[in-house]
Amino acid sequence: MLTASRIGLGTWQLGADWGDVREQDALDVLAAAVDAGVTFLDTADVYGDGRSEQLIGRFLAQHDGPRLTVATKMGRRVEQVPENFDLDSFRAWTDRSRANLGVDTLDLVQLHCPPSEVIDADATYDALDTLVAEGRIARYGVSVETCAQALSAITRPHLASVQIILNAFRLKPLDEVLPAAADAGVAIIARVPLASGLLSGRYDESTTFAADDHRSFNRHGEAFDVGETFSGVEFEAGVAAAREFSALAREHGPEGATPAQVALAWVAQQPGVTTVIPGARSVEQARANAAAMTLPPLGSELLDGVRELYDRYFRAAIHDRW
Repeated sequence: MLTASRIGLGTWQLGADWGDVREQDALDVLAAAVDAGVTFLDTADVYGDGRSEQLIGRFLAQHDGPRLTVATKMGRRVEQVPENFDLDSFRAWTDRSRANLGVDTLDLVQLHCPPSEVIDADATYDALDTLVAEGRIARYGVSVETCAQALSAITRPHLASVQIILNAFRLKPLDEVLPAAADAGVAIIARVPLASGLLSGRYDESTTFAADDHRSFNRHGEAFDVGETFSGVEFEAGVAAAREFSALAREHGPEGATPAQVALAWVAQQPGVTTVIPGARSVEQARANAAAMTLPPLGSELLDGVRELYDRYFRAAIHDRW
């Protein structure tokens, strides 16, 4: 079973896909997160076309603290057709990631939201098992868009993890995916825990984002699955729901906790969740995110309020989509 800090660090933003991030700022964010108790870093070969992996590699080379687990992803640098997902490609992709990260064996490699046919195919897992046997990777998992994909992957005997969107605005994984993963001993890595920042409560209807930020260029799914941006909810509805979530967090959450910390704790405290991977663009944000690990169990008023918000704002629009 994969073990990790309850709050990890997602490093999509360090590849500069959320706007520009200077190298030293990225290294400072990594250091702050690890100093605050984070032991799990999630990256991908496509984040900045390898920049995120390379920055983590530089950080690892100078890190002399506790053992860290670095999870990367592969498969989004090619056309998304099943024939591109074969053993030769897997070898090439993992060799590139090993070079970027400066390691002989990758801790965890996840297929990066591939087509469903790839997730369902026996040959996929035969190839991944070969990578383990060859020492290129220690274990493997899948990152998925839909609950159906997650449930298919969980049936595979050597699968270590499923990465899936889970947050207060995306409740569907609670129904079947988390129980199935727990029964199978599969780790759950929860991504987009703040709905691309909506759940921080910092945005209003007039908030804009840089042109090179996916919250601008993928607002309607222009570049990749729209579910990755604001969890697939309409921005205006998300802002309105986030206002109510913030009020709920302040009234019923732990004293002194920010709405973002309450939102992270909500995910981390779900039974079956192994780690939650918020991103951070500053040292302060990295520390604040990690502090969500220390919050006490959330009360029933808040938990019930989250479900009521989801039912009222989002269930009809998104529940069946993912």
